[in-house]
Amino acid sequence: MEGSSQKSVLRIQGGRRLEGAVAVKGSKNASLAVLSGVLACSEPVFLRGLPNVSDIRIKLGLMVQLGAKVEFFDEGVSIDCSELRNADIEPDLARKIRTSFYMLGPLMARLGNAKLPQPGGCPIGTRPVDFHIKGLTALGAKVDLRHGIYHAKADKLQGCEIYLDFPSAGATQHIMATAVLAEGHTVLQNAAIEPEVITLANFLNRMGAKVEGAGSTTITIEGVPRLKGGEFPIPADRLQAGTYLIAAAATGGSVRVEGVLPEFQSPVVSKLKEMGASVDQGGDWIQVHAGEYHAATTVKTMPYPGFPTDMQQPMAALLTTANGVSIVEETIYENRTQHVPELRRMGAIIHQDGRTCVITGVARLDGAVVTAPDLRGGAALVIAGLMARKETIVKGVEWIDRGYEDFETTLNSLGAEIERIPAEEWEAAS
Repeated sequence: MEGSSQKSVLRIQGGRRLEGAVAVKGSKNASLAVLSGVLACSEPVFLRGLPNVSDIRIKLGLMVQLGAKVEFFDEGVSIDCSELRNADIEPDLARKIRTSFYMLGPLMARLGNAKLPQPGGCPIGTRPVDFHIKGLTALGAKVDLRHGIYHAKADKLQGCEIYLDFPSAGATQHIMATAVLAEGHTVLQNAAIEPEVITLANFLNRMGAKVEGAGSTTITIEGVPRLKGGEFPIPADRLQAGTYLIAAAATGGSVRVEGVLPEFQSPVVSKLKEMGASVDQGGDWIQVHAGEYHAATTVKTMPYPGFPTDMQQPMAALLTTANGVSIVEETIYENRTQHVPELRRMGAIIHQDGRTCVITGVARLDGAVVTAPDLRGGAALVIAGLMARKETIVKGVEWIDRGYEDFETTLNSLGAEIERIPAEEWEAAS
């Protein structure tokens, strides 16, 4: 599993209609959740479909520093966590991804104590770990922060009842992956119901855990002494799928995404239908055909099964050319509107009031030099570049590479014209 560390820009020639079919890659978010669960396993695990994106490479690197043995094969990745150690991992590496912190509980459950640097990730807003710490503490751990390092220790983890004040997907996953090795019965209430939570529960159960209720707001866990190893397939990425469906509508095209569960796309598809697109679907595929014009609509992000916060920015790009005035309200992360100034560079008319954006549709966007502010904001700017007249340059591509494998290659297979250029080469030419 390789990836380039060289900074790049994407050169996009706009006005190309996207048409065709795409098989969606493995889910980044589900993979990150499962990798935390792998730490709880005392025997080797083989993961099929693990996406080759930078977040996954970083997390695997952190696991290696903690004693995991990782081997790459054409069909998947083998991870052996039978000989974990409580090592001092690189703070700068740990801070590159949010889910580095999610390893704290499983690591502590295996070793009795653990230490990890404060997490990082996309700069989309404050994401406190209070819910995580509350859950770990309820299970019997002592957690404290000293000089930027979280230390967790527990002589014994004991099952208990835990209520989350907010249905945090990260906290739900973290507590689940820890409680499977606690003694006795754990009940997690007001749990997140995201598909990634279900995937983690399925993985843990395949390795010998006893988790019930994932996908509902109450999850029950009966602790076991150890988890075994085995094989597990990573499901398709619902957020990548949503991105390609939005891009199809944005370019006036017709794209079929394959290997996905259509029910996971319901919030996005419902909005695309409101805007005038038509949709066909089968058991494991969904296809969006753009309408003759885009009608304005209203989008409000909510925890699953509401409209996903990760799709808010790509949807905002589409709405810049909708007929009428659209309203986009971000309720999850306060800084997930950093793409707005970049869209304005391309001619979008957006009035922002806090987390709410009022978008007045324009006839077309114009190509410009823009910078990706974060992962999904970068995807939004690529979609805007596909919609725009002439050439768009998207900088900050390293954000996009965190969650989209072969993004420009996939889009080019659908008819886009996108070229990845080393940043130094583009700067020298410009």
